[in-house]
Amino acid sequence: MKYDFTSILDRRGKDAVAVDAPEMEDAFGHEFFAQVNLREGFDRIPMWVADMNFPTVPTITEAIMERTKHPAFGYFMPRDEYYEKIIRWHEKRNKVPGLKKEYIGYENGVLGGVVSALNVLCSRGDSVLLHSPTYVGFTGTLVNNGYQIVLSPLKKDGEGIWRMDLADMEERIRKNKIHAAILCSPHNPTGRVWERRELEDVMELFRKYDVYVISDEIWSDLTLTGYRHIPTQMVSEDAKNRTVALYAPSKTFNLAGLVGSYHIIYNQWLRERILKESSLCHYNEVNLLSMYALIGAYEPEGYEWVDELRTVLTGNVDFACRFIEEHFQGVEVSKPQGTYMLFLDCSQWCREHGRTIDEVQRDGLEVGVLWQDGRPFHGEYGIRMNLALPFSRVQEAFERLAGYVFQ
Repeated sequence: MKYDFTSILDRRGKDAVAVDAPEMEDAFGHEFFAQVNLREGFDRIPMWVADMNFPTVPTITEAIMERTKHPAFGYFMPRDEYYEKIIRWHEKRNKVPGLKKEYIGYENGVLGGVVSALNVLCSRGDSVLLHSPTYVGFTGTLVNNGYQIVLSPLKKDGEGIWRMDLADMEERIRKNKIHAAILCSPHNPTGRVWERRELEDVMELFRKYDVYVISDEIWSDLTLTGYRHIPTQMVSEDAKNRTVALYAPSKTFNLAGLVGSYHIIYNQWLRERILKESSLCHYNEVNLLSMYALIGAYEPEGYEWVDELRTVLTGNVDFACRFIEEHFQGVEVSKPQGTYMLFLDCSQWCREHGRTIDEVQRDGLEVGVLWQDGRPFHGEYGIRMNLALPFSRVQEAFERLAGYVFQ
C-alpha cells in the first residue's frame, strides 16, 4: 500500500481521549476505566471511542503547515476552494449531481447540526423518531435539548442483517404525532449500509406522514468492500426537499479534534431557517485551520487514502467476525457493512457462563482491551468495539479476549 496503516501510532501524551482518558479519574464519562487495574505485562489497546489509530493522509498536515507559515490568523472568509472541494467529493464518491455552494453550510459538529435542525422542525418536548441500537451522542443531545426520544428497534433478518421495521415505525409515528426523525446512514453502531430500496421505502413512509428527516451521514465514506453509500437525499425529489444531510471529514480522516462539519440542504425554506438557528450561538463559524484540513483531505491523495483505508478496515472486520464465530461461542455480532465499529451481543454467553456484562467488560479492560459499554447504545448486553487499528493490534486484542475473557 502507498500509505501507512501498519505502524503502531504512539498517541500517549498527545491529548487523545482514546488512550489518555483511562488514566483520568473521570475518563470522558467512562469512570469504569479508572476503576480497573491493568494486569502486569499488558499494554492498553484503544478500541472504544470512535476515532482511528492511523496517521491521517499527509496532504492534511501539509495544507495546515503551509497556511501556518503566514503569521496572521485574523478574521477570514471561507475560500471558494472549500466549497468546490466538497462539491467535487460528493460528485465523485457519492454520484451526486448538481450540488451547489448555496446548499452547503458549515456546522461546528454533526450533533450541533442535529440540534439546529430540530429547533427549526420541532417545539421543545416534541417526540423524535430514532432507531435502536442508538448512537449515544443522539441520546445525550436530544435529552439535553428537551426532546422526547421514541425508539423503533432495528430487527435482524434470517441472515442476521439489521433491518428497519417499517410497520413499527409507522405505528410510532402515528401514535406519537411525530414530524421529525433522525436517520443514521451508515448506521452507528450496527454498521448497516442501507440499500436504495430501504431508503426509498422509509422516505415514502416519512412523506406519507410529513416527517422531516435529519440524516447523519458522517460515516458515508467508510463503507466496506462490496458496499456503496447512497445519500438519503438522492432517492427521490421529495426526499431531497425534506432531508437535512450532515457530513464531516472528521470521521473519515480522524480530524475530530479540529472540529468541522457541514450540512447539505436543498430546500430553501428549510435551509434559511436552519442557517438562522445555527447562527444564534454566534459561535458556529469555520475555523481557519479546520478549513485547510478539509481542503487537504479532499485532495486526490485523500481519495486514494480512503480507498486504501476501506480495504484495511474490511480486512479487520473480516478477521474479527470470523474470530468471534470460531472462538467466542455465544457471542453474537452482525457483520458490519460500513464504519469500523462492531456491536457485540454477549447475552447468550453471559447466561451460559453465569457472568454479568460488567464482569465481561472488566475482564477485557484488565488485559488492556479498551472496549465500550453498549448499554448507553441500547444494547442490554452490548459492547462496542473500534477496529480502526493496525491489524497486528486487532489480532492481539482478540487473542487476549480468547485467552482471558471468553475462555
